[in-house]
Amino acid sequence: MAELKNDRYLRALLKEPVDVTPVWMMRQAGRYLPEYRATRAQAGDFMALCRNAELACEVTLQPLRRYDLDAAILFSDILTVPDAMGLGLYFEAGEGPRFERPTDTIDAIKKLSIPDPEDDLGYVMRAVSTIRRELNGQVPLIGFSGSPWTLATYMVEGGSSKAFEKIKRMMYAEPAALHMLLDKLADSVVLYLNAQVANGAQSLMIFDSWGGALSHAAYREFSLRYMQKIVDGLTRFADGRKVPVTLFTKGGGLWLEAMAETGCDALGLDWTVDIADARRRVGHKVALQGNMDPSVLYAQPERIAQEVETILAGYGEGSGHVFNLGHGIHQFADPEHAGEFVKSVHELSAKYHK
Repeated sequence: MAELKNDRYLRALLKEPVDVTPVWMMRQAGRYLPEYRATRAQAGDFMALCRNAELACEVTLQPLRRYDLDAAILFSDILTVPDAMGLGLYFEAGEGPRFERPTDTIDAIKKLSIPDPEDDLGYVMRAVSTIRRELNGQVPLIGFSGSPWTLATYMVEGGSSKAFEKIKRMMYAEPAALHMLLDKLADSVVLYLNAQVANGAQSLMIFDSWGGALSHAAYREFSLRYMQKIVDGLTRFADGRKVPVTLFTKGGGLWLEAMAETGCDALGLDWTVDIADARRRVGHKVALQGNMDPSVLYAQPERIAQEVETILAGYGEGSGHVFNLGHGIHQFADPEHAGEFVKSVHELSAKYHK
């Protein structure tokens, strides 16, 4: 494997000194880029793009050609694991992901098998190894998965949901069934992420997109408990260095202390959290990633720079901050504005690292 030329992202996650604050964007390979839209059209549809290692590699690298980003993230989807469990994933125009066979009964959950990552999810591993090779040490590669709770919401609901009626009914009326599902998912995610590391991922991120929909007690029981199980089972060293792990619960600002106790290396913050407050609460234990509102990218460059400065000042001096958006970049964001954002982070952050 080629030697890493820019490791400031990995160093920041481990709170080691850096020259400037590293930056990448959630969903940086996405619909806001015309070159991404062209490649997706070439692939035919979203999952065909995910399953083609060369095209998945191409879209992963596209934002790195435009911007001075400090990390690449595997181009894939969080629903690859449930798809590999045989649920029949498809995408409905305007509706998002759907499953032909929802897992909404205990009998359906009992029948689920844990996917073999090198076989059932081999296309993801081919993408990881292809991207790592083509990066040639330019920046680190982030592997990722959805959290068990988030994956379970799609599996039980049969797709996207606003009220989470079916899974919350299961949670309160049949908790043993939901725990069985979450346990299988945690085991599957551990295998999946460890296989990503074996194929070249240098950092890992767990996206808990829907943890914020839970009550205080239910979050700990049905979401955090299973992310803890994953953190405990992960490969944490590869290529002679630590593989940092970041947990991100959207709407999870209430639980930063509990999340930091899992043994992860970093926490992702959404834009509802004040980063100065987050650093006071948990910054001695973990690095922090975030947390600009993606909608700021609709503003003019000087307003974007102002927001970047506010967040940098909020975090303050020293390492342990990876700059990012508080969620994925919007599909209607101006690519030029994204470039101004990345440039502003590097230019404005140097003074915090003297």
